[in-house]
Amino acid sequence: MAIKEALISELKRESESTKKMLERVPMDNSDWKPHEKSMSIGKLATHIAAIPLWISSIINMDDYDIAKHYKNVHASTQEELMKLFQDSLNDAIENLEKIEDADLFKTWIFRNGDHIIANAPKIGVMRSLSMSHLIHHRGQLSVYLRLLDVPVPGMYGPSADDQH
Repeated sequence: MAIKEALISELKRESESTKKMLERVPMDNSDWKPHEKSMSIGKLATHIAAIPLWISSIINMDDYDIAKHYKNVHASTQEELMKLFQDSLNDAIENLEKIEDADLFKTWIFRNGDHIIANAPKIGVMRSLSMSHLIHHRGQLSVYLRLLDVPVPGMYGPSADDQH
């Protein structure tokens, strides 16, 4: 099995859990946040939906300057949120299908102007900046949903809300 096939498989598996979570976000209450220092639920959900775009950026660029290349996205409705996630996911999978395994070990530089944030093999950055980052924020979103009394779907098994 090619490495990229394993990455695609993992991304697809995690995307099913992410979709279940995003489908429950109350976008009519998108400005809600649990603390003044927290992101709003709408901003957090939009951020999660856009994270797969990082995979495409990592694949297609060897030197990514966040000051030049980052585009802030915003979803206002549930439909926009789900479309953003599906489009991001489709783009990531399409780019992963095209990459050669050897290219996954090329160095990727992540910077903000002259400040180097990361300088590592693409595969490692893909795992940390994309997959782990997605899972981290998905967990954060589950807490937001719990605090809003929205049933939390199970991710790796049933949640307390899935129990009957």
